[in-house]
Amino acid sequence: MAEGIMKKLYGTQCYIQSVGVKNDLEIDGFSVAVCQELGVELSRHRSRSFDEMEDWGDDLSSFDLVLALSPASQRRALDLTRFYHLDVEYWPILDPTGLGDSREARLASYRQARDQIRDRLIARWGPGIEEEDEHA
Repeated sequence: MAEGIMKKLYGTQCYIQSVGVKNDLEIDGFSVAVCQELGVELSRHRSRSFDEMEDWGDDLSSFDLVLALSPASQRRALDLTRFYHLDVEYWPILDPTGLGDSREARLASYRQARDQIRDRLIARWGPGIEEEDEHA
């Protein structure tokens, strides 16, 4: 969700790559649904792990910042970046997987996580190109 929302907000103003501790390949359908509500397309997105990122030749030293959204990803990012001048920020975002007994309750949890991510991005980097265009 974070990569898609950031690309929607900031376009080509930055380079972002979504990486996780483990690779589940398929993006959760609830994530796809709640991001679609904001016009963020995730259905073709595939996740990859830190190990895959390294295997595919992405150089961590070419990044300025890692945003970790879970304690496990923070630990892995700190471990991988100890040899690089690279900042790691931990944002404690709700993990909505497995929350809620009904479809609507699960969607509400995913919306909460989505909104937490979006709010943190805007607080960190400003309103983004879409919001600036709306207010111009």
